[in-house]
Amino acid sequence: MVKSILYSAPMIWTLGGLIGGYMALIKRATRWEVRGREHIAPIWEGGEGLVLCTWHGRNLFLESTWPPGRQKPAILISRSREGDVVARAAGLNGVALIRGSTQNDAKKHKDKGGAAAFRNMVRWVRGGGCMAITPDGPRGPRQRVSPGAVKLAQITGAPLVPVGWSTRRGFRLNSWDRFHVPLPFGRGVIVWGEPVRLPDKAGPGDIEAARQLVEARLNDATQEADLACGQDPVLPDPAP
Repeated sequence: MVKSILYSAPMIWTLGGLIGGYMALIKRATRWEVRGREHIAPIWEGGEGLVLCTWHGRNLFLESTWPPGRQKPAILISRSREGDVVARAAGLNGVALIRGSTQNDAKKHKDKGGAAAFRNMVRWVRGGGCMAITPDGPRGPRQRVSPGAVKLAQITGAPLVPVGWSTRRGFRLNSWDRFHVPLPFGRGVIVWGEPVRLPDKAGPGDIEAARQLVEARLNDATQEADLACGQDPVLPDPAP
């Protein structure tokens, strides 16, 4: 009964609204310092599609990094009930939604819409949109880039843009991703890393080099933001 109440339409509507309101509060009630703007500004001004990368532990408040009037951001959200809550919260903040999720090997018999979602992501980026991805999600290993984001960049020809952020006021959940929950009315730091572009007709070596480079730059950006805010950096899981 408890589960049915938590996953009921009124509860999803309410929780999503509360989270969405808190996302908006954090964006507007934080004194943000932006570093590395020279990396993202040419992409903003050129209007090209891009693959925006941040770690899973920073994903819910990623919209704080994105100014209005730029390429419209979209996120991939699962078809689960939990995903419905996040979808409502993100939608209230002007983020486009692509529903689907990666395949769980333990549940291969279930259609989670991953293939269709990936095709929609390709169309979104090719149309000049910003596709925000957490390349270590949804199950980790923490702060290690999986191939999906690089594959999307290879197919679309779009740059992979790493961004890390942190806040001085906030706390960490004891979850696999060490999820950072910011508190309002404090200082925050956004760090844009140098974009990674794959060469034309990239081979397996090029793809792996790009994956490693995105991972390194995203970890550097996130650790710089944490240190600037007086937070202990979250370290990656051991390399698989």
